[in-house]
Amino acid sequence: MLPWLDPQPIRFPPVESALDEPNGLLAAGGGLSPEWLLSAYRRGIFPWYAEDQPILWWSPDPRMVLFPAEIRIRRSLAKRLRNAGFSVTFDRAFDSVIGACAAARDDDGTWIDDAMHEAYCRLHELGHAHSVEVWEGESLVGGLYGLSLGGVFFGESMFSRRPDASKIALVHLARHLETHDYTMIDCQMHTPHLASLGARDIARETFIDYLERSVDRVHPAPIWPRETP
Repeated sequence: MLPWLDPQPIRFPPVESALDEPNGLLAAGGGLSPEWLLSAYRRGIFPWYAEDQPILWWSPDPRMVLFPAEIRIRRSLAKRLRNAGFSVTFDRAFDSVIGACAAARDDDGTWIDDAMHEAYCRLHELGHAHSVEVWEGESLVGGLYGLSLGGVFFGESMFSRRPDASKIALVHLARHLETHDYTMIDCQMHTPHLASLGARDIARETFIDYLERSVDRVHPAPIWPRETP
């Protein structure tokens, strides 16, 4: 039987108790306050649910991650990075990015409902959640958002309104994180799209080990600029 989490105290079951099918489903209930979300991510757990479901918490095995130095830039993407005429910023339009990510999935159903949108905007206000924006002139054409804790960036969602715009956001993110010695980008679930960019599956046990060594790292100075060089 799936454990039901009370609003208080904040307490998750061990990730090893997550179901094999569906892969990684750990518990239901709890809340979306900053305290709940930060506690979850520190343990390798994230929320993901449909609009007609309670909050569901996941910790899949294996876990897809991207090590920043391993970002794969194919020739066509490298050309677009040089010649597409896009500009890239960090944290300039977080609310717009998360709204665009939700809208991009409306046809298939989205887990980014109003409660999730509000919860991650609150994390952004507190300095934990960040966005990467890709602009064509003054138009937002791509981007991504996620959480930064210590030396780990937990990717949540991305969108594109132009070919490769979300890939360009990810490349800029990976380069930025590599410069600041981040351990990895958590991609959560396996997708061929992310695998094509260099992400790979690792065992959940290995992922948790990385978290324990990296998530409490303190950076000596703020690392989230408004614009890339």
